[in-house]
Amino acid sequence: MQIIVVKNRDDVISKLMNLIQNISEESITSNGIFTVGLSGGSLGSFLATGLPKLQSDFSKWKLFFCDERVVPEDNNDSTFGFYKTALLGSTKLKEEQFIKIKQGVSANEAAEDYAQQLQKHFPDGEIPRFDLLLLGMGPDGHTCSLFPHHPLLKEKEKCIAAITDSPKSPPERVTMTFKVINNSKNCIFAMCGKEKATMTKRILQNKEDLPATQVNPTNGEVYWILDEEAAKEIK
Repeated sequence: MQIIVVKNRDDVISKLMNLIQNISEESITSNGIFTVGLSGGSLGSFLATGLPKLQSDFSKWKLFFCDERVVPEDNNDSTFGFYKTALLGSTKLKEEQFIKIKQGVSANEAAEDYAQQLQKHFPDGEIPRFDLLLLGMGPDGHTCSLFPHHPLLKEKEKCIAAITDSPKSPPERVTMTFKVINNSKNCIFAMCGKEKATMTKRILQNKEDLPATQVNPTNGEVYWILDEEAAKEIK
């Protein structure tokens, strides 16, 4: 694990972009493709600011979703909807490069369909191995749509699962499980602000049993990029 502390939000975005650029270049050079999982929340705003300035061969990117809300794409809660507005047009990314959940179906059907889509893009291995997962952390320590004390934390079989009782609205979602998260080559958390300070201490220093603490790739690297406010309680 690498904990990187920088001064402010602009520096968080700058460091995040540097890591994304390095990982994407290495992946494209090695495999001709860069597979990345996206999250929403504040991470989305970082990417909306930074990716249009990034120097990368965007045509080689395949973008997935670490989790997604089961809502129409034009709904304000849609993570793809956010990125569609934020990145299409401001970068060279095309809509067909985003691997999206199926519309107009139940969370369970959307999860099964998304798992099948992953198999098509990762045909060589039993468990998909992403080049990079860009993860968020909620105020309760959740990541993706894996919430504290929820049964999905112990899911061992599925790479993609449905959740229909999310404690955070909207209740129906599709999420990666730790089976695939912890098989990734790289995971990055990026955050700023004093409201993150207590939770980052609980996860990074106290190692409390929270979902974000369980992000620990078995053969990969995890990075935490924090500004001084988010890191201020860590000793």
